[in-house]
Amino acid sequence: MATSNPAFSQDIFAGYNQVYGVPRSTVTTVQGTMAKTFLLLAIMSATALWSFYAVASDQLQLGVIPVAGIAGFILAMVTIFKPTVAPWTSPVYAAMEGVFLGAISQIVEMRYGKVYPGIALQAVMLTAGTLLLMVFLYANRIIRVTDRLKSGVIMATGALCLFYFLSMILGLFGVAVPFLFSSSPIGIGFSLFVVGLAAFNLLLDFDFIDEAAQRQMPKYMEWYGAFGLMVTLVWLYLEMLRLLSKLANNRN
Repeated sequence: MATSNPAFSQDIFAGYNQVYGVPRSTVTTVQGTMAKTFLLLAIMSATALWSFYAVASDQLQLGVIPVAGIAGFILAMVTIFKPTVAPWTSPVYAAMEGVFLGAISQIVEMRYGKVYPGIALQAVMLTAGTLLLMVFLYANRIIRVTDRLKSGVIMATGALCLFYFLSMILGLFGVAVPFLFSSSPIGIGFSLFVVGLAAFNLLLDFDFIDEAAQRQMPKYMEWYGAFGLMVTLVWLYLEMLRLLSKLANNRN
């Protein structure tokens, strides 16, 4: 069954069957993937902190934001279509996304800081809390990643991507989707739905990493698995920031 995270397409498992007796140093392990995930998180956090304070002190031009975002997107596409390069592209992707997220976070902080102090930090804490919660739910099999759950998450995520794409096209013609950015109850409810959907995508990511370890795929898949998990975390953080921004609008 496929996963809705494009980095975690099930097609990548083609040709790999579970083989026993292979040295752990040459194959993917869950522990190895988690270690690389923490490394990528550290890189992203470092560049995010730098850009966050650089924007505040006018040491970083706002034009860098789209450049970092586009660079991260290109690296993501390269990694998705050629997973073998993940050990080299993943750290650079994490660095670029950190610059992008840090700058965006500072802009949101400047806009809503007076009515909602520490909005960026709260988004970070909520994202981390959601990650830990989903790890707990998955590890203890409180929520089981069944084929039905996978199908539901995949279809919902696909529909959301199509909706975002159509919204972007309409935006080019000056047509705005009312509840996408509004702080109305419907707008807040929509953001809560998207945050929940991103959280459930984490379960699918965990399941993919587990399967990669069980199939004893090549070692570079640890980097690829960590990269895919980072993609979902970036999405989750941005949606958390959007949700908190809508709540802050209601305080004005």
